Amino acid sequence: MKICRVILSLFTILALSAPMAQAGMTIKLAHPNVPAHPMGQGYELFKKDLKERSNGFFDVQIYDSSKYGNFDAVAQGISMGVLQMGSDGVSNFSVFNPKLMMFDMPFVIPSYEASDLITDGPIGQELAKGLEANNIIGLGYIEIGFKNIFSDRPIRTLEDAKDLKIRSTHSKAHIELLQSLGMNPTPVAWGEVYTALQQGTVDGIDIDLNLAFFNKFPEITKYVTLTRSVYAPHLVMVSKPFWNKLNEEQQQWIRESFKVMQTFERAEVRKNEEMILKEIIAMGGEVIELTPEERERWVKASQKAVFEKFPVEMSPEIVNAVRETIKKNNM
Repeated sequence: MKICRVILSLFTILALSAPMAQAGMTIKLAHPNVPAHPMGQGYELFKKDLKERSNGFFDVQIYDSSKYGNFDAVAQGISMGVLQMGSDGVSNFSVFNPKLMMFDMPFVIPSYEASDLITDGPIGQELAKGLEANNIIGLGYIEIGFKNIFSDRPIRTLEDAKDLKIRSTHSKAHIELLQSLGMNPTPVAWGEVYTALQQGTVDGIDIDLNLAFFNKFPEITKYVTLTRSVYAPHLVMVSKPFWNKLNEEQQQWIRESFKVMQTFERAEVRKNEEMILKEIIAMGGEVIELTPEERERWVKASQKAVFEKFPVEMSPEIVNAVRETIKKNNM
């Protein structure tokens, strides 16, 4: 009888402990991009890798294409802990940390090699840390790419750009940049951009090649001018209340799976660009490359206006540190 009670007790312990051993966590993750974009593909890879790495402990539920809501909804959800992860364009975060306006500064970051150096190094990490007061942890940066102008008319010179009705974000620095180049910036919510271009509410948009292509903008804008004016990263966020509930091993699983995703996403964005330009030409579009002399005119027109307009918000010491870092590394 005593043996039976012992066996029964063992079965009871096992029954009670089994659910705990199998219990896991669901990570709700929101981003604004379409699944076909390298970012969308990257998050699917993150989901798969993290599930395997954690032996099924973590499952990731992805809200792509702004299905969770706009930036405000995502940032609030992460801050409150009801959303565990997400990402958005860094320029949107300047409402929390004005120093992040650095990424809206024109013609500062010259190449992808330079962008990796800045975002993955001390400067990028310092900028992300400023969000922790809002319960947002910056896990790291992925990318959109360099902005170019997609428009319904050819833009070969500054004069051609004059009075172009161009979609802008709500970033003050972005608006000032477009105005300094003679354009007429018109803030339009991301989800309404395609319709705005299609209906002529705006004549163009400055955007990277991948984002334009995977959102089908070349279907409705015949010309793309390769200005490469602004490098636009996305910051991947983790909810601080959620993060603090995890042990060190669980946090490390997320970091490692993010690194796999980040490496893949960046490589795909960069690899795609040549293909996209060929596709635009095949569709009957025209790709315009500014001459070195004309590009220098764009640089001069934008630099003084933007940097003098935001001397405090954009933190001159941060911009100077970026330039010094790039120069030191011969980029």
